[in-house]
Amino acid sequence: MVDERKVELFIGPNHPGAAGNSCMHLWLEGDIIKKIEPEYGFLHRAFEKLMEHRNLMQNVSIVPRICVPEPDINEDVYCRCIEDICDIEVPPRAKYIRTIVLELARITATFLNLGFMCGGLGIYTVMQWAFADRDFVLDLFEWLTGARVYHIFMIPGGVRRDFPEGFEKKIEQVLDYIERRLIDYDRTFYHNSFFVFRTKGRLVIGEREVKKYCLSGPAARAAGYPIDMRKIHQYEAYPEVDFDIVTLEDGDAYSRMLVKRMEIEQSIDIIRQLLAKLPAGEVLNKPINYKKWIPPRGESYQVVESTNGEYGYYMRFDGESPNPYRVHVRGPSYTTGTAMMQDVLIDKPIEDMPVYLSSFGVCPPEIDR
Repeated sequence: MVDERKVELFIGPNHPGAAGNSCMHLWLEGDIIKKIEPEYGFLHRAFEKLMEHRNLMQNVSIVPRICVPEPDINEDVYCRCIEDICDIEVPPRAKYIRTIVLELARITATFLNLGFMCGGLGIYTVMQWAFADRDFVLDLFEWLTGARVYHIFMIPGGVRRDFPEGFEKKIEQVLDYIERRLIDYDRTFYHNSFFVFRTKGRLVIGEREVKKYCLSGPAARAAGYPIDMRKIHQYEAYPEVDFDIVTLEDGDAYSRMLVKRMEIEQSIDIIRQLLAKLPAGEVLNKPINYKKWIPPRGESYQVVESTNGEYGYYMRFDGESPNPYRVHVRGPSYTTGTAMMQDVLIDKPIEDMPVYLSSFGVCPPEIDR
């Protein structure tokens, strides 16, 4: 006799409850998850191997696509690997500009993540707000780089161009607008009893999960662990700014989303500090003709603090080819989007699936790499 309570269900690859092009293959008893098989590969794959068959400058246009919501982190960490191996000094002004771009990208990624969460919960007003407000920052990127999403702006040795005239003032205007808008998000979303009910005390992680899955970013900070690559590794212009690591203690989905909300204000403050201290000077130290550039033999691992945690590149060159000998990308979504959900979501109601994906910020392109 068929047990009508047992259901096999697919969420995605195109679904408001699944962030991006991914599929969650579920086996349920009633509405309780009993087994999960994450299925990826619907977007793009083999970027690491593709980069090993392209030279340094060709790869500059490839790397942003490995993390669609926050492409600039790939540009930064890719360039720093090359600069470390080739001993290239980046001009101070370029470091400041890179850091401003990284924090602006952090804001856009958080708004996108907030929109995904609201889409999964059915709070469509706030979802539309988040996507619309994200566009104001994308307008800045379009002015600076000529592109809205994949900017291809950072290159080994610095950045492609300096800020255009009036750009700093426009950044300030956008930051002022976002700061005012956060009050509306608090009233409509973060203080919304439905959102609190769906996330408070749900999908709790603690010391065991943080250590077992090497968690970082908001996932670790919401559980009380002050892990932030911007403080630990002191890259780009972060040593020149003053900020505290945001931490909470509960480790639930609500705390993870609240940490991200607080870090929008943190990013605004960091950008303002950088603009106030922005040094004059060159923005690019071009050491050699890029078309004839063969890096010396060596290897490097560099990290950047993405919206979801530690994001790293390992690169190795053999000293004979302009192409990297080996490239490996380490994104925080790999564990949260695969192994950890088998641990955290089993015996949870199906309604927790979109909350899990959004609160941990699972980004399928990182896994498809």
